[in-house]
Amino acid sequence: MDRIAIEIELNRDRTWLLETLSAMPPEALHAPRTRSEHDPAAWWSYADHFIHTTLIEQNWNDMIRRHLRGEQALPRRLRPDGTPQSREEVMAGIHAWTEEWARTHRGKPFAELARIGLETRAETLALLASLTDAQLQEKIPGAPWADGTIGGILAANAAHGRMHFTWAKEGTG
Repeated sequence: MDRIAIEIELNRDRTWLLETLSAMPPEALHAPRTRSEHDPAAWWSYADHFIHTTLIEQNWNDMIRRHLRGEQALPRRLRPDGTPQSREEVMAGIHAWTEEWARTHRGKPFAELARIGLETRAETLALLASLTDAQLQEKIPGAPWADGTIGGILAANAAHGRMHFTWAKEGTG
């Protein structure tokens, strides 16, 4: 995927998501829609799903920067004894991390959530602008998102927002 297509996709999907969510009354935006994957007693709203995508976008930007510095992009997830965590253990840790982020931002006005997301999207666009065409095609070892390339992962931020919107709308996910 080239930089123009990535930028168009990021802007188009974010605009759609902002227009759609900002048109909702606050009670609908913050109403429970899906169960938390970390705490079955907790429920996520459209707003929680929205702010979740900001956290993941920040994380992916950091991962890309680590890769570009020649560091291990994806952190190894180890048990206290040094053995690798199982997929279930990794996912439990990720769900706890995202639940903490959602709780931190739960109940904030949508304009504030959009502002936080805008800071992150500005970083994403600046990162995109700084990359060469060759860097956009680089694969990040072990990255399971999109096609594993830097460009594909950057573009996946757009689809991530729509995916979470759909889950919240259907009450699934």
